[in-house]
Amino acid sequence: MKFLLTSGGVSNPSISGALVDLLGKPIAESTALFIPTGLHPFPGGAGMAWKTIHGQGPSRLLQLGWKSLGILELTALPTIREENWVPAVRQVDALLVGGGDVLYLTYWLRQSGLADLLPSLTDTVYVGVSAGSIAVTPYNCDAEFDLAFMPDGHDMGRDADRALGLVDFTLYPHLNHPDMEDTSLSNIQKWASGIPVPTYAVDDDTAIKVVDGEVEVISEGDWRLLNDSHGER
Repeated sequence: MKFLLTSGGVSNPSISGALVDLLGKPIAESTALFIPTGLHPFPGGAGMAWKTIHGQGPSRLLQLGWKSLGILELTALPTIREENWVPAVRQVDALLVGGGDVLYLTYWLRQSGLADLLPSLTDTVYVGVSAGSIAVTPYNCDAEFDLAFMPDGHDMGRDADRALGLVDFTLYPHLNHPDMEDTSLSNIQKWASGIPVPTYAVDDDTAIKVVDGEVEVISEGDWRLLNDSHGER
């Protein structure tokens, strides 16, 4: 699988160019499925999903001129025959995984069976936004925050700090965002000091492109690499 892990979506021409490169063709000739699942735990989550779909959210990921676009709701998949959804996933060019609650999203990626399917989608581009990006890394930087939205005693709270680990680094989005106190560089450095893999701190104009394990930073903004064996950048 190919990854484009963003903080704020396809927010500038450089990230848009990286997406086209990964697709191997124009967006207008490409198909996609959007996963809104991570928004559900938040108050007003249904409205947030509607706004994202209609281009009123900050990422505008769905308004790029896709040839076709569908919705893939992970919480529904365990009650649907695999032959009615797996072929649709295999056929699209991109999976657009929205933001929200990392813990909830990761739980349903596993419960739905999609997490097991992802490694076999070698030609598919996984485009993550915020929580959708964190979910494929080994560690969840939002674990403490996410637990506040979980039902008491629910088993999804186990190992809340762990995510899918489909890439070998972790990511902390929204670097120095004015409305998110926890995204200061000093706070991210503190969190990253306890993580045994490299951590990319990225702002909303930065993305991480991964093909066959090779990592490339795409940015028109600010980013830092922490805990790297060659030192911080």
